[in-house]
Amino acid sequence: MSNQSIDFARFLNIRSAISPVVAPDGAQVAFLTDITGNYQVWSVATSGEPAWPRQLTFFADKVWELYGTPAAEHLVAVGDVGGNERQQFYLIDGYGMRTDGAGKHPIEEHDVRRLTRDDEAIHRFGAFSRDGMRIALTSNARNGVDFDLYLLDITTGAQTLVAEMAGNQTVLAFAPDERAVLTLDAVAGAETELYRVDITTGARHHVTAGQPPARYQSVTWRDAGLYALSDRTHDRFAVCRLNPDDGALDVILAADTLLADAAGEAGAASENGELELLAVAPDAQRAAVTLNVEGYSRLYVLDLDRAGEFRRLDGIPAGVIANLRFTPDGGALVFDLQAPQRNPDVWWVDVAGGAAHQVTFSNRAGIAGDTFVAPTLIHFPTFDDRRIPAFVYRPQTPAPAGGFPCILYVHGGPASQQRPDFDVRFQYFLSRGYALMVTNVRGSLGYGRTYMGLDDVEKRMESVADLKHAVLWLHTQADIDAGRIAIYGRSYGGFMVLAAMTEYPDLFAAGIDVVGIANWVTFLERTSAWRRSHREREYGSLAQHADLLARISPIHKADRIQVPLMVVAGDNDPRVPLFESEQIVDRVRAAGGNVEFLHYADEGHRISKLQNRVDSFTRMAAFLDRALAAPDR
Repeated sequence: MSNQSIDFARFLNIRSAISPVVAPDGAQVAFLTDITGNYQVWSVATSGEPAWPRQLTFFADKVWELYGTPAAEHLVAVGDVGGNERQQFYLIDGYGMRTDGAGKHPIEEHDVRRLTRDDEAIHRFGAFSRDGMRIALTSNARNGVDFDLYLLDITTGAQTLVAEMAGNQTVLAFAPDERAVLTLDAVAGAETELYRVDITTGARHHVTAGQPPARYQSVTWRDAGLYALSDRTHDRFAVCRLNPDDGALDVILAADTLLADAAGEAGAASENGELELLAVAPDAQRAAVTLNVEGYSRLYVLDLDRAGEFRRLDGIPAGVIANLRFTPDGGALVFDLQAPQRNPDVWWVDVAGGAAHQVTFSNRAGIAGDTFVAPTLIHFPTFDDRRIPAFVYRPQTPAPAGGFPCILYVHGGPASQQRPDFDVRFQYFLSRGYALMVTNVRGSLGYGRTYMGLDDVEKRMESVADLKHAVLWLHTQADIDAGRIAIYGRSYGGFMVLAAMTEYPDLFAAGIDVVGIANWVTFLERTSAWRRSHREREYGSLAQHADLLARISPIHKADRIQVPLMVVAGDNDPRVPLFESEQIVDRVRAAGGNVEFLHYADEGHRISKLQNRVDSFTRMAAFLDRALAAPDR
């Protein structure tokens, strides 16, 4: 059966399983799956019975995150209401199992208990204590802006303020002696700071004071110190060990070493790589790290006692790895894996032998995997002689006379990266005969610190210029119709859509802006208070850059949009408020433009609910069919 005859509702029946958490005894794996239409918590036995997974949560809204206690068999699910991002914690007992003298048995009823109580606050999960009975977390309950440090007792539900803190704080880890916790302040996209906080007195020590601006991620605290990925000494992340007192840093393994290894296997060097995930085994003798090479993940194990010794675990299909964790005994790794022709599922790999197996087998809605399209990686020239990476997808059917209509997709962030993952939107559009070009313009993650900073503040429009050159590259392709190119993006990518359509109006036949920024001034005035300072470091501040922000705002050039535009938004969006979509719709219509506007009362920054996704993407496809209809030839 050709995918051309399959509607989008069928594509949305393709399911995913992500975020695995292994029980302390290794007998169960809990994970998130959207088998019911939005992500809920499920659990399955790692061996033996029962082999059928069990659903553990039944919320109306999706579960965003899942964590497992290191000792007691408890899970914590993190969710919100209607996409408002005011995350709350829920405790799940026992992985849906009970233990008695005869072993473990499924239970028909299990307790799901809400732990946090402030509906107006954001609660950020941080770390469990060693016994799993306390959670260190941060919350902006005090003033809606700053994230203070709390300890939460999961037995009583008591939430105790440890320290009032300034900034965008997240807990990373308890100290090995549990007298302190480590927090990270996300100052800007390329700048984070580490703090040690005494949980008895609330006294705060700035661990990275006086150090150069740097990013720290995947941080673990062990007896030997802090293990982390950091770019303090390199343009790209390195595996490092830090002193928790003064922030002194030793590099264990640099990205260049693994890039050289990858080049040796591939037969050609690539500078487009970055370390991205680090997991440290419970005994801290070894760690696992993923290397992102041109978007694809490679998994390595390294010996922390013998710096520089590493080996690749290569029995894993090519794709994108996320949510990497060691099992409690340290003998295996679990993660979720996806690729353009492989929907996300949970995988398990033995660390010693490297044998890998798939744990979950998510439904593909009866659509054969080989009918999905894998992209070709290309690098196109731009205005300053850089070469910009992009993935190009072409339908499996022959090109029509005049060439395929094409969608130029721009990711959000901007410090993000479009990966060769499974994207049901792309596969649906491909099945309808659209080619896609998916860009990682300057400012994207995955290519080092310098590349990520090439679009900051005054350089914002240089990334928009990259989109012009992406279209010029498409014009050189014989199987692409240069007159039928649409541009599509969400969030910051929505701004890029509006900016490209107003700066280069003759290049596009249509545009789709999903929760995009139309006016930088009103965006910064109205985005959630806790985000403003962080976003101003990337985009420019109202106090210092008001003229620049006004000058680059598409709202002031909306009369240039004279091709069909679709705008999609969620009413509860705390990041890019609904007003951004409303004002661009009003301004384009006032100038005589053609705009279709979809907004959903029960959604936020992402359109998450199944019925809304079916509605929005079905309408997007119909919009593109009209706007990019082939001319009579």
